[in-house]
Amino acid sequence: MLVVGFPAGPLEANCYLLAPEGGGECVIVDPGEDVVEPLEAALSTHGLMPVAMLATHGHPDHVASADEIGARHGIPLYLHEADRPLLGRDAGERKDGIVPLADGPLGLAGLEITVSGTPGHTAGSVVFGLTSAEGGRIVLTGDSLFAGSIGRSAGDGDELVRSLGAKVMTMPDDTVVLPGHGPATTIGQERAGNPFLAGTGA
Repeated sequence: MLVVGFPAGPLEANCYLLAPEGGGECVIVDPGEDVVEPLEAALSTHGLMPVAMLATHGHPDHVASADEIGARHGIPLYLHEADRPLLGRDAGERKDGIVPLADGPLGLAGLEITVSGTPGHTAGSVVFGLTSAEGGRIVLTGDSLFAGSIGRSAGDGDELVRSLGAKVMTMPDDTVVLPGHGPATTIGQERAGNPFLAGTGA
């Protein structure tokens, strides 16, 4: 599996491209602020054609470029319905180009993606889990889980900890965590050292 990630925008939110391999279809995860130029460069470098955008949640630093990218490539944004109001004043009327996310499997670009709701940072926060053909596991956690921290600002921290304990920290220790900000980590590292997860049974 090909995973390409880069930070962008004032808050350096991580945007990711996921594909079975180079030279084919891909999905874009978290098309946030100022991602269009580096995204187009990455698509060209790896010969990728996007078929969809996935949002871990609806904050601007994770979805601000979705309209422009959607128009360029004719692709929809997958977003949990609870976060639709975060898209702005016309979110209630904007039906075209937005596909609601729900817990369960999602097949896109030759990838089998597991969607799991992790409310707390926002009401509609989700994580995306994937397993590569070689057996490696990754989870894209947006602003729910970071290396050594969680995304508690502007949300319900207690609900988020419960969500993480039930949906994320049950994953195997070798699962690679690709967060919405900052460096990658693993479930094992967070189980052993994340102070916000102490007492969750993780």
